Amino acid sequence: MIWVALVALALVTIAPLLFALRSRATPRGRREAAMALHRAQLAELDRDLAEGRIGKPEHATAVLEVQRRLLAADASTETPAQAASLGSLVVVIIAVPLVGFGLYILGGHPELPSASPSVEAAADAQRASEEAALIERLRSGLATMDPKSDQTRQGYVLLGNAEANRGNMSGAAAAWGTALATRFDPTLAVETAEAITESQGRVTEEAASLFKRALAEAPPDAPWRSMAQKRLAGS
Repeated sequence: MIWVALVALALVTIAPLLFALRSRATPRGRREAAMALHRAQLAELDRDLAEGRIGKPEHATAVLEVQRRLLAADASTETPAQAASLGSLVVVIIAVPLVGFGLYILGGHPELPSASPSVEAAADAQRASEEAALIERLRSGLATMDPKSDQTRQGYVLLGNAEANRGNMSGAAAAWGTALATRFDPTLAVETAEAITESQGRVTEEAASLFKRALAEAPPDAPWRSMAQKRLAGS
């Protein structure tokens, strides 16, 4: 009876993977918008450094963070070579459970108790806790600084990046909004509007206002211009 259950479990495990492969189209519009925003933010950081609004250490830290997010966005879409290897991937997906099943028949012990909780899951939880503590320290430090200084503004930009990286888009929007209150920047405004839209699931009045002002003040060749116009058209 245990073998029937194991076979059924293997089939259940494979089924979602095969279904996912059938519908593996990636939403390119969102990826391309994110790529454009990150590239524009890199250009804005270079301008801040050239004009003396931020120091070299802050510039290097911010550029490293934006580049990391740029690489993450760039990796979100499959390459044509990956799409062409669909048949091989299907073979691997089917073969791995079968090989594992064969190994289990040879040396498995179904009577043994279940394994303890995943060490990897515990490590992830620890990292998340440490990241949250660092973000709180950054937020506390920014609260003691001159709210009108460029250093404080850049600190809130970094705080927004950190919040976005852990998926807290409402927190990211709040931090970036504080930075915008010190000095408006069209690129940061669009990124803030995107964060608000993602956290709320729609283009709110606040997000639409930021999109409109960004379009009005940005240069004609801003890489995110068409994306912002589409957001407003669909709001």
